[in-house]
Amino acid sequence: MNSRERISHVDNAWLRMDRPENLMQILGVMIFKGRIDAERFKHTVAQRIVRYRRFRQIATQDADGSWWADDPDFDIDAHVRHSFLPAPAGKNELQKFVATMAGTPLNPSRPRWEFNLVDTADGNSALVVRIHHAIADGIALIGVINSLTDKDIDTPEDGGTVAVTPLDAVDEQESDAGDAFWRMIFEPLSDVALTSIRIGGQLWGQYLGLRNDPATIRDYLRVAGAIAEEIGRLALMPNDSPTRYKGKAGTVKRVAWSEPIPLPEIKAVGKVLGCSVNDILLASVAGALRGYLLARGDPVAATEIRAMVPVNLRAPDDIEDLGNRFGLVALELPIGIDNPLARLYATRARMAALKGSYQAMLTFTLLGAAGMAPKFIQDQILNLLASKTTAVMTNVPGPQQPRFFAGSRIEQEMVWVPQAGDIGMGVSILSYNGRVQFGLITDKKLVDDPAQIVDRFAREFDKLLWLLLLEPWDRLDDPVAVAEDLLVLANS
Repeated sequence: MNSRERISHVDNAWLRMDRPENLMQILGVMIFKGRIDAERFKHTVAQRIVRYRRFRQIATQDADGSWWADDPDFDIDAHVRHSFLPAPAGKNELQKFVATMAGTPLNPSRPRWEFNLVDTADGNSALVVRIHHAIADGIALIGVINSLTDKDIDTPEDGGTVAVTPLDAVDEQESDAGDAFWRMIFEPLSDVALTSIRIGGQLWGQYLGLRNDPATIRDYLRVAGAIAEEIGRLALMPNDSPTRYKGKAGTVKRVAWSEPIPLPEIKAVGKVLGCSVNDILLASVAGALRGYLLARGDPVAATEIRAMVPVNLRAPDDIEDLGNRFGLVALELPIGIDNPLARLYATRARMAALKGSYQAMLTFTLLGAAGMAPKFIQDQILNLLASKTTAVMTNVPGPQQPRFFAGSRIEQEMVWVPQAGDIGMGVSILSYNGRVQFGLITDKKLVDDPAQIVDRFAREFDKLLWLLLLEPWDRLDDPVAVAEDLLVLANS
């Protein structure tokens, strides 16, 4: 096996995206019940992380390009740290510690990841995970973390006899043609049989294998036309509403997370209202952001903020590969709508419209092109996207059964993806063990107290829950009528 392999164009874009104001590292937090055994934890990580070659490689650059190179001096002690938070060491102190880690760069001379085991004065432990986005996206990293944890409390450090397929089972050489790059784009979204579409200094294609299949050619032309339309929409997309959430980012971050909400309750509300769990959660986020602005005396009428939402583009046969296989779609959160039911239905309609778009495929293509281009061109592309965006939002499905790490039960999990350019807010929604957790990372210069937003999340969901309890279900498809009923009730 070669001691190095070329970094893909998309991963190279993420590698070069680092800036002091926004570091390109995925940030995760686990909270354990009780104190975890530090030595057992380190040995468990050491035994299992070796399955993933990427976690033992350094990102390097030379005249021939960017490469993953094996670290000849790899030492687990450089990546598994142990910290202690003195009293009172409660949730607030842990959130401050996580925020400090979010603004601390990973060492570029080593593989870019770190696990920091934190013991708190209350007798519990937490884990702060930092992994550079160039290594993998959130979907792949959830798989990595799951392979480090267990479903049973007494599983051996090496995982016993459980077989885990390495997530970095990738080709040693990326072909000059970049065929795999284009397959990642088209196969999950279209039946177009693109035998060979090449990528070079500019995007260009040839139709080998298509000339004898007119139906396929028509399908390809339809997709190409849709992509061209999406490019036009992206270029002409106006900036979103100016709010205190948007501005010049700094280097100091703030982090907060909610208490978990039972997932069955969210599903039950969504079933009655004809909305998905995602619709309910996103509408609750919009309501929480709206409530914070109102509490600060800011105008919210006709206000909308745009969030970039990652969309998984992995084909079924590459679900376990490391690297980045996702695009982005722009979701406009209707924070200007006061009626919670109307806000929910507006969110549902916008999500439905995005499901039929090619935005995710387009942004994935742009990231690949950016990773090939000179860095100043990449910066222009990213600045364009960042200027039209207030937040990055992720909704990650975690395990729905309790997991154990080195013999300790995981009580809560959170994860945030990085924000690019001057984007100053990251929203995280993660489901784990039948509960949903809402987390927020903000820039101190823009929002110094994200807990004031986080605390509103459950309240916004409760509003929808109360509607189900107070209103006849056959009237819930009319937000205006429901609002009038609630007004009468409030004045009676």
